[in-house]
Amino acid sequence: MTTTQRGLSRAALARRVADDLEDGWCVNVGIGAPLLLPAQPTPGKEIVYHCEHGLAGVGPAPTGDPDPDVTDAGKNPVTLLDGAASFDSSLSFAIARGGRLDLCVLGALQVGENGDLANWLVPGGDPGVGGAMDLVVGARRVWVMMNHLDKHGNPKLRKQCTFPLTGPGVVDRIYTDLAVFDFADGDLILRECAPGITPADVAALTEAGYTVGVPV
Repeated sequence: MTTTQRGLSRAALARRVADDLEDGWCVNVGIGAPLLLPAQPTPGKEIVYHCEHGLAGVGPAPTGDPDPDVTDAGKNPVTLLDGAASFDSSLSFAIARGGRLDLCVLGALQVGENGDLANWLVPGGDPGVGGAMDLVVGARRVWVMMNHLDKHGNPKLRKQCTFPLTGPGVVDRIYTDLAVFDFADGDLILRECAPGITPADVAALTEAGYTVGVPV
């Protein structure tokens, strides 16, 4: 199978994650696919999006000329919603480290079956640590949003991460273009398959051990 034909697009994956956000949450969005979240409508729910470099109340990309001083963590132009705030990085990381974030949504290079997260360095490449290490220990919840396979076709859900860790045992939920997984009492559980994807498809493309919590 090819995930580009049968898995969720990045926009559809963002839509799926947005559906699970809860009213009133303050949500940090990391670089990559999570940056698509502020553009997703959440009717009846107020979500405050936080960027680690010092913004809260981030909205979607502007339709007109962007303000070069208003960007997300990936340096993409964004808008600020009513009531938004800007602040310096020391306050922003005090928010992150102080347990004020209800959730952070991050991309990943690898996730271990024990909840370990690796998302800052491919060995031999350039490091991109950013603030992820602070976010994963400070946020109340950590969700990963990623492709199920890397660009070489290797599973990102692994028995054990082989890349340097961002945080051990920090992941609570994983959304991929093929499936949704939860960690419950330390066990990885398949909760949902994307449309057109079967549990057998997921099993064939997953190295990590897990239990199946969806109908087979």
